[in-house]
Parts: sequence; structure tokens; C-alpha cells
Amino acid sequence: MSLNAFKEALKSCKTTLPRPSSQSSSSSQIPSGFDPSIPLRKPPKTSLSRQLLRLHEDADFLPPNELKISKSEPNLNAGSGNDKSHHEKETEIRPRDFKLESFRSFDHTGPYEPLLLSLPGEIPAVQVPASINSRLLEHQREGVKFLFNLYKNNHGGILGDDMGLGKTIQAIAFLAAVFGKGSDPDLTSYKGNRVEKKGPVLIISPSSVILNWESEFSNWSTFKVAIYHGANRDLVIDKLKADGVEIIITSFDTFRIQGSILSDIQWEILIIDEAHRLKNEKAKLYTAVMEIRTLKRYGLTGTVMQNKIMELFNLFDLVVPGGLGTREHFREFYDEPLKHGQRSSAPQRFVQIADERKQHLVSVLRKYMLRRTKDETIGHLMMGKEDNVVFCAMSELQKRVYQRTLQLPDIQCLINKDLPCSCGSPLKQFECCKRTVPNGVIWPYLHKDNPDGCDSCPFCLVLPCLVKLQQISNHLELIKPSPKDDQDKQTKDAEFSSAVFSNDIDLVGGSTMQSGSFMGLSDVRHCGKMRALEKLMNSWISMGDKILLFSYSVRMLDILEKLIIRKGYSFSRLDGSTPTSLRQSLVDDFNSSPSKQVFLISTRAGGLGLNLVSANRVVIFDPNWNPAQDLQAQDRSFRYGQKRHVTVFRLLSAGSLEELVYSRQVYKQQLSNIAVAGKMEKRYFEGVQDCKEFQGELFGICNLFRDLSDKLFTSDIVGVHDKQGNEHNQDHQSAELDLTELGIYADPPHQETASTSSVESETNDSNNRRKTRVNPTLEDLGVVYAHRNEDIVNVRSRFAVKEKRNSSPKNDEKQPSPPPEERKEPDDEAVAVGVEEDSQVSDASKKRKSDHSSLLAVLMGMDEEELNKLLLSQPPP
Repeated sequence: MSLNAFKEALKSCKTTLPRPSSQSSSSSQIPSGFDPSIPLRKPPKTSLSRQLLRLHEDADFLPPNELKISKSEPNLNAGSGNDKSHHEKETEIRPRDFKLESFRSFDHTGPYEPLLLSLPGEIPAVQVPASINSRLLEHQREGVKFLFNLYKNNHGGILGDDMGLGKTIQAIAFLAAVFGKGSDPDLTSYKGNRVEKKGPVLIISPSSVILNWESEFSNWSTFKVAIYHGANRDLVIDKLKADGVEIIITSFDTFRIQGSILSDIQWEILIIDEAHRLKNEKAKLYTAVMEIRTLKRYGLTGTVMQNKIMELFNLFDLVVPGGLGTREHFREFYDEPLKHGQRSSAPQRFVQIADERKQHLVSVLRKYMLRRTKDETIGHLMMGKEDNVVFCAMSELQKRVYQRTLQLPDIQCLINKDLPCSCGSPLKQFECCKRTVPNGVIWPYLHKDNPDGCDSCPFCLVLPCLVKLQQISNHLELIKPSPKDDQDKQTKDAEFSSAVFSNDIDLVGGSTMQSGSFMGLSDVRHCGKMRALEKLMNSWISMGDKILLFSYSVRMLDILEKLIIRKGYSFSRLDGSTPTSLRQSLVDDFNSSPSKQVFLISTRAGGLGLNLVSANRVVIFDPNWNPAQDLQAQDRSFRYGQKRHVTVFRLLSAGSLEELVYSRQVYKQQLSNIAVAGKMEKRYFEGVQDCKEFQGELFGICNLFRDLSDKLFTSDIVGVHDKQGNEHNQDHQSAELDLTELGIYADPPHQETASTSSVESETNDSNNRRKTRVNPTLEDLGVVYAHRNEDIVNVRSRFAVKEKRNSSPKNDEKQPSPPPEERKEPDDEAVAVGVEEDSQVSDASKKRKSDHSSLLAVLMGMDEEELNKLLLSQPPP
């Protein structure tokens, strides 16, 4: 290439030939400086912002007949519309207006202008570039302002928005403002906004979302990004020292190992994605992050607190050292009062102190934390979510195996640990003769190299025994030996399965796993949850629903996969063995393909970073002790861009350890709502975490291994069935459950239990199906009890409906609403009595807002709830 040609290649594309016109061909239409000897170049493909900039510069050279647009609004979804344009009136506009009108056809969120973060007149001006700001939602702009205010004051903080609200995008927009970056390098220089040189930025995130961070940086800004992960770590450090890198992204595991190298660098900003991973102050990762040399530390997490209130302190002490005082002060002033004030039988004085400390804690947290929920921000843009908890009856074989497991010497040693020793000594059993369990099934394997036991005996048995009980609750095949394990473990598992199967061993095909028996593993007779799942999936698939099916166990996924294959459903699967490079293609295929009906996902592998908005049914087959894990799984579908109303089903085995797991989830979620958001929550439990004096019904080893098969543990605690029994003359076993709430649409002629059930049917005008309400226990489905999780966890949501009803004009005269001080802390009886009534009112408000909406739904051929969701999702005119 010659020098002149190279110079010409660097010039802007400002020369365009005018279109030939029959009216005029004078040279006045040709721009000045145009040389016909120089061949014209086509503008290169570039970003929208750069095209608009050139359009602004070139508008003066366009002939007048090119500056005509239709008065009608641009429609990106329509065709070219050439025929229609001849019939529409055209008008001339000024060249400068053409830029604005052209951009409006692409803009869907905000004006194409920068977002000023610094004070007016301050130099240099700190602003989010227009190319980024125009694509942000309003709550994201507020999040960027919050982060910059912390940065300006040399503080750290927490961006604690719900999952799916764009915390990554807010962080990138904040960095682009601080460093003067945008998605187009021309805009920064065009505005003349020069930013002083700053140090590099370190981002620590889970390894599964590293590529997502890199992709978002390339889409939203022009930072020089490098990934400090894998074999080329030394090259990244060399580039950083040569000022060739501005952003370094690394994983938690890499930083835990290589933290000493990265901690020696003076970082301008530290961003920790999924910051709740740093909840344990004793972990090596936590101590390594504490050594990073910067005060501008920002955590991104949708679950600020997961298990304990002290986790809240650990996280804030990391990003804002000393912001919540010392550890001892926080425990005495906040942690203990809040936990004891939530006890169901706590004295009124304790409740009052807890309320004062709660409000004080929230006021302090607001200085360093911004938390928004989806309902508060983009709720009007989404179709909504419903979280149902379904308690499934275990099969008779499961119940017998569960009972035999509780009678094993290993578990009996734990249950009786506090009893006096039988040898006559004043010591307790776990301190004397029963510290070890040589005749047990699990203990000898754990101590095969140390027959005298370990320092923590017998408490070292707790976790292995809990795992066995959870496996039995899910599927009996899980307690059998796995061919992938070593020979010693297979021998131990075979011995355990033989002991607990006993006389029923032939019913399950022996004590070894039926790896080659397809029909045996896909049989639902001996698994209560699989039996209910099969019934539910039959109904959902017939309705055209798409299902996400989560499980923590890969072996459980294998069993569920065989069930899906036997039923003939089209499915995809993602677990830890799925290559990272293939995961996004699986997600895209499931979202775009109508034939894909089920997506099997491992909760550990697919709990983060997946966007499966095409699914409208989410099934969590096995609950986790940490409620955040289940909530993250739900949000794979409940995200911005979801297509339909999302209904979540958590399947629990009634009368098993899983009931206790779920009760712990409720306890933890309520404590989080109290400590983080300052909400008022119903006091269900007598137990207090980490308090031996008040172990109540939730804590302590004896509660973990308690036999719950003879009671409805959860329903008794929340008080639903007790109060319903008094008002409706029903016992605990005959609680009325609505099949339509579970997504079951049955036809009366094919209803097998119609003779023993009271059926209430109503016509569905869209497809002439009949919705049936079956009472009593739904033996065919295998469901014992069900409720909505939000109705149990969030007491405010239940009373909001009642307050709204009482404050309506119709009821104002007869039933005046109670004063605020009376509604602030409702008594236990009022809560329990009102649960059923409030739940029914809430359901009715969703399905029948008015007679007019009902008639409109019939005319449009859709369900009333779908119509209401559609109307709510539309923006106001």
C-alpha cells in the first residue's frame, strides 16, 4: 500500500455521492472538497454510537430530499414498508433532528446522553458514557450512582440487588465512568473528557462466570481485560507491569492459591462477585482477600446473608473494615438480641429490644449497602413467580428403610449421647463407653486406620448419617454402592444397604446399584417424590410447559434422566462434566427449540450464570440447607426477559429429614429479612441458632435424627392445619389442596379418585378443560401438604391483602382497619387463623380481578391469570 493510499484509509468516511436526480444535477449538490478521482470507500462496520457520530457530521452534506421521514413511528418489527410509505405524508426536518429520530428507533431504555456522576462544574467530569447510559434501566443508574458515591468517599460497600437485576452491568458502567471508558473510543476523545491515570482493577468471581465477565466488558466498554486463570498467569502479570492491562479477572480458587502474588499489587478497585462466598472469616480465601491493598472494595451478591447473622458482619468487615464495629460488639449488640427476639415464646421486652436493634442495624447498613428486589425494580416488566413447597408422601418401602436407618447403632449413639452411661459412671455416654461405635456400620469405615477413634468421636458421625437419611428421602438407589467409588467405599455402602433393606432387599433388586436395569431405575413405585413428579410432568407437558429439573446429586440426575427417557420427553442435561464451552449452546438450544421440554441441571453446576427464560416450571427435587442455593436455582428462569409466569415446585419427602431442612430454610430466610431489610416476620420457632439453652424443634443432634413419620412437622409449626381444623371441621390428614395450584388440570371422566373426592369444577373457555379441586389427601398424586413459600416466610405479604381489603370503601364503614401499632406485631393466633383466608383472597385477586377481566379473558381465549399478567407486563401508554 502506498503512503497516499494509507493516509486516505485513515480519513473519515465523509464523502458520499448524491443520488442522481431528474430535477437537478448541478454541482451544488456535491460537497466541497470532493475529488472524483479518489475512489469512494464504504464505511466500515462499527458500533451504533460511531455511526450516529458520523451521521451528525455528515448530515449537512445530505441533499434535502434525503432528509424526509414519515410522521408515523418507526417499527422495527415490521417489514420495509415501501408500499405504505407512498401513502403517508412526509415532512422535512432539520439535519440535527435526524440524528435524534434515527436513534429513537433503536433506543428502548433511556435517552442517548451521558449520566453525570460528579458535581456540576467539577473538572474532570465523571460520567457514564452515553453509549452505556442509554442501555441502562433506571434502577441500574441508581446503582452506578451509589457505587460512585462510595468510591468518591474512599469507602467500600455492597451492591446487594436480587439475582438477575444486572449487578455486573452496573459495576462495568461504574468502572467506565471512573476510568473514562465507553463502548466506543471515539466518544471519549470527542467529548474531550480526559481522566487521570489510575491503577488497575481486580475482579474476583466464581470460575463459571469468568467468561461472562469478559464478554460483558467487550460488549459495554473498551477496557483492556486479561484473565488471570490457567497456564498463562505469568504473562498477565508481565502485561500488567507494562501497563498493558487495566482489568484483571480471576477466580476464587486461583486467588486463594496465588493470592500472595496479586496482593503485592496496588489496586485501584477490588470487585468481588458472589461476595457471599466470603462469609467464613476463618477460611483461607477470606484472609487472602483481607490482605489486598485497597480500601475501595465492592461486593456483588444477591444473598447478603445466608445462614447466620455473623456472616453479615464478616462480609461488611471485609469491604468496610470497622464499619459495623468489632466482632464482639456486633454479636452482643445485634446478633443475640435479633435471634432471641425471633423466638416464638420470647417475652415482649425481648421483642421490643430486637425491633430497636433491627432498625438501628438497617440504618447503618444503608450507608454501605444498596439492596433492591425484582418486585421493586422490574416487577412490571416480568410475568411473575410463584414458589410452591410440596410435601410428598414417602413410599411404604422408603418409610421402612428410613426407620431401620434410625435404629442403626451409629445413629442411636448420637441420639443417646447425653444419657448417663450404662457402666454406672457419672459421665454421659459420649464421654465414656459410647464414644466409639465398633459395632456400627458407618463408624468402622471412617476409622479403619484408627480403631481407637478420633478426637471428635462420636460427632464425626453426624454428617455421614445425615447424608444417608437425605439419600433415602430422595431415592433408595442412592444408598447403594456406586461403581465410580473405590472398592473400600463400595464394600461399606453394600454393607449399609444390606442392613437397612433387610427383608425388603429383593424388592429393590439387591444391595448393589441397578446400573444396567433401565426399567428398575425409572420405576416410580418405591420413590414418593418421583411418583408425584411423574404425575405433575404428565400434566405440564400436555399443556406445552417447559421444565427445569434441579438436583444436587449427579446420581439422582441419572435416575431422573431414565424416567424422562421412558416417558418419551425431549430433554437437555447440564452437570459438572459438561464442558464450559458447550454450556451456552445447550442453554440457547433449550430457549429456542420448542421441542425441548425438560432441562436436567445439577444445582452446583447450573446454579449461576444460566439464563433459561423460556421455562415456566422449575422443580427443585432435593432441598439444600442453604436457602440461597434453592433461590439461585429458581432464578435461572425468573429473570428479565422471561416469557411466561414461572411456577416453582420444591419437592420434599414428608416425615423425613427434608422437613427439618426446609424449616431451617424458613428460619434463615426470616432472619435475613429482619437483619438486612428490617422486615417484620412471624415468629414460628422456639429454637435459637448456636444456643444450647433454646434448641427448640430445629437445632441439636436429637432433632436432626428425630422420627417425624407420625406427624405433619412443618404444617404443625406454621399452624395452618391446626386452625383450619377448628374452622372447617377437618383433621390434619384431610387438608384441602387445590390441584390447579399445583398445575394439575384433570378431566372428570378420567379422574380415578372422583368417587372418594369432592370435586368443584369450573369451565376453562380456552380449551374446554375442567379444573378440579380434590379433597382429601390426593393419594393418587402422593401429596400430603402444600403451601406457598412466600406466604410462610413473608408475613407482610399475607397481611397486605387483608389490610387492602379492610381499607376498601366497601368495608371502611363496617370494618375499620386497625391502627398501625396493632398491625405491627400480630399475635400468633391471628396469623394462624388468617393464613387460609388470606391465601384464598390472594389467589382470587390474581384470578378474578373483576367481572370485566373475566369476560375479556373468555373473548381472548386465555386464562384469567395469564391475561392479568399480560396486562401488568405492558408499559403505560
